[in-house]
Amino acid sequence: MERSVLFFINSALLGVGLAMDAFSVSLVNGLNEPRMSRARAWGVSGVYAFFQWFMPMAGWLCVRLAVEKFRAFEPFIPWIAFGLLLWIGGEMLLEGLRGGESGEAGAAELTAGTLFVQGVATSIDALSVGFAIAEYEWREALIASLVIAGVTWLICRAGLALGRIAGTKLSGRAGVLGGVILIGIGMEILLRSFFN
Repeated sequence: MERSVLFFINSALLGVGLAMDAFSVSLVNGLNEPRMSRARAWGVSGVYAFFQWFMPMAGWLCVRLAVEKFRAFEPFIPWIAFGLLLWIGGEMLLEGLRGGESGEAGAAELTAGTLFVQGVATSIDALSVGFAIAEYEWREALIASLVIAGVTWLICRAGLALGRIAGTKLSGRAGVLGGVILIGIGMEILLRSFFN
C-alpha cells in the first residue's frame, strides 16, 4: 500500500476514534490528581499511547497468524473492558465515598498497576483494528499504529489538562465523580457492542 496523505489522514481519524475512551479516563485521572506534574502527565499519556499502538499491532498479528482463533475471542472484548473499568471505577468511587468531602482524602492514587489496567481496558477494542488493517504490510500496519499512538498521546494530554483544571475546583468530590465516569465508560463500551 502506498503511504499517501489519505493513508495518514485515515490513520489519524482512526486514532481519534480509538482514543475517546482513553481521553475520558485521562480526564478522570486529571480530575482525581489535579497537582499531577508535567513529567507524570507525559508518562500517563505515554502509557495510553503505547497500548493504542500495541493493540492494533497485536490484532494485526493475530489476524495474520490465527484469524479463526482471534474471531472467537472478539465477542469478549467489550466484556473485558467493562469488567476492568467497573473494577477500577468501583474502587475509585468507594475510596471517594470513604474520604467524603474532606479534600485530598478522597483522591485515589493512580498507581502503575491501575494505570496498566486502564491502558488495557481503554485500548482492548483496538485489537479489532487488526481486522481493518489486516491487508496492510507490516510497515504500513506499524506506521498506522504509530499515528494512532501519537494522536492518542495528544488527546490524552488534553484530557489530563482539562481534568486537572476541573479537579482543582472539585477537590474531594473528584474521586466519586471519577469512579462514576469510569463505570459509565465501561457500560458505554459494553452497550455499544450490542448495537454494532
